[in-house]
Amino acid sequence: MDSQKIALMSAKAAQDKKAHEVIILDLRNLTIITDYFIICSGHSDAHVRAIADGIVESLSKGQIKIWHREGDEEGTWILLDYGDIVVHVFYDETRQFYSLERLWADAPRMPVEESGEEIKK
Repeated sequence: MDSQKIALMSAKAAQDKKAHEVIILDLRNLTIITDYFIICSGHSDAHVRAIADGIVESLSKGQIKIWHREGDEEGTWILLDYGDIVVHVFYDETRQFYSLERLWADAPRMPVEESGEEIKK
């Protein structure tokens, strides 16, 4: 499965868990570390964990295995590394503080439709 489809699946799974401000950053022309960042927020540490768990569960149903997961202890920023995509699930205030969207301002944004079924290019 290609990385864009995995990114879309991740964004949809985050939306299914009521994540806020779900965005996809296309990093393919900016770095070799990954193709896409999916960034989203939750309103509490429990919500952040639930979003991350929902993404892992959804992708595992598609036989997509996670390479690395970190941040569960504190629940303010959980990182899910799938190689070609990296998902950042933030607590609202932590997302504002680190502002990955600002750090990667040169990356084209692929806003996720409210339905989560497709993205705009």
